[in-house]
Amino acid sequence: MSTDSNNTDRADYTVAVIGSGFGGIGTAIKLKQAGINSFIMIERAPEPGGTWRDNTYPGCACDVPANAYSLSFDPNPDWKHKFAHADEIQAYLLRTVDKHGLGEHLRFETEVSSAVFDDQRQQWALHLDNGQQITAQVVIAAVGGLVNPAPPDIEGLADFEGQLFHTARWNHDYDLAGKRVAVIGTGASAVQVVPAIAPSVEHMSVFQRTPAWVVPKGDLVVSETTKQRFRRFPFMQKAVRWFTFCFSEAMGPMIVLDSPRLSGIAERASIRHLERCVSDPVLREKLTPHFQFGCKRMLISDDFWPCFERDNVDLVTDSITRITAKGLVTRDADGNELFHPVDALLLATGFETGLSSAPFPITGRAGKTLADTWKNGAVAYKGMAVSGFPNWFTIMGPNTGPGHTSVLVFTEAQIRYIVQAVRKIASGRARSFEVKQQVQDRYNERIQGRMKYTAWSSGCNSWYLGEDGKNRALFPGFASEYYLRTRRFKRSDYTVR
Repeated sequence: MSTDSNNTDRADYTVAVIGSGFGGIGTAIKLKQAGINSFIMIERAPEPGGTWRDNTYPGCACDVPANAYSLSFDPNPDWKHKFAHADEIQAYLLRTVDKHGLGEHLRFETEVSSAVFDDQRQQWALHLDNGQQITAQVVIAAVGGLVNPAPPDIEGLADFEGQLFHTARWNHDYDLAGKRVAVIGTGASAVQVVPAIAPSVEHMSVFQRTPAWVVPKGDLVVSETTKQRFRRFPFMQKAVRWFTFCFSEAMGPMIVLDSPRLSGIAERASIRHLERCVSDPVLREKLTPHFQFGCKRMLISDDFWPCFERDNVDLVTDSITRITAKGLVTRDADGNELFHPVDALLLATGFETGLSSAPFPITGRAGKTLADTWKNGAVAYKGMAVSGFPNWFTIMGPNTGPGHTSVLVFTEAQIRYIVQAVRKIASGRARSFEVKQQVQDRYNERIQGRMKYTAWSSGCNSWYLGEDGKNRALFPGFASEYYLRTRRFKRSDYTVR
């Protein structure tokens, strides 16, 4: 439901929030709590939820403990699992929307096609895909990073005549039972979906380009007694959340820093896990990474590696040369080709990160476009504000991804920071804030200067790195550091109009 009639061509708001995942929902709650009710939430899908609405593949779950992967100001004492499953998280988000009365602010199945800043009026005009236009003093882009699936660049992909779908666009109408299945990718989605479907398929070939470091998950079902204690004594759940955060911060150096001695501790733990899961030494070698722990995303699973000792599961490490109507063709080290016939092809190949492009055409002050500004890679002040784009803030923008802890620590820090700015604008103390170019440049020079000391720069090829080799995805430090850096919105960092 929208706050304005669908028959109107124009509507004015203090804030337009784009997206209704964790970032958008959390922002909307904090806006209401700050007394700012003139806002609209624009969502291209039929319901909120973001990543957890779209990812419904078998086995889908969070790899961060549920008590840390939820809004700190809206805890859920009824998590069923230590690591919440996708449907649990989506249900939590839907309840949160209803609980805080956000439905009246939401406009579903609406997409922003372009955004233009009006220098004279100091506000944004958002052009929607239905031909309407709305204006807002402030825009908060909470579109997220795990939104648009990234298909692999393999010859003949479009020629495949069987069932073809990405894990983030799962076809629940197609029954995989008794089918020959190929899975391309061994990343965060694959480690969940492969064990989930392995028992039911006739045969599964998992195509691996690079093995990943995997550590034990240790998932468990939360007892009713624990749920009752959390409901009765909320401070107990807060204590668990705090302990989880402190533990992840303590683990940070061995994941983030370019220190073979520290990362070696985690590598040895992962190797022991592999030895417990896989008895075949040849298979173990294929599954053993040869890059520094932390350079690529760490994965957690108890049942991924054991899958490869099943009779109906093969690990394929030969490179895929092309895809045909009936299957895949690989080439081994000696140049020999092998055909793999399959009925269904599942792409567990991740998402387009959007770290070098705008989500849609965005034109800021004096005709400056975000596409041109980011043509050499995305940069932003504290990951949220971009010079030349007044009153435009991004949730989880460049260099705000965590390498070792819950993303919501960063998300909540950004929400707090942005709402401070919105309150000043809503109160009439300012019409617009635009981060100063020198402030933005100085911040990002320091961020990139620190990257050479991280594991992400230790030599492996990961999606964290852009075409120029720079990491514009992750924050090179502790989450607590970022939280403190963003605790106060400083007018002195911005040009105020």
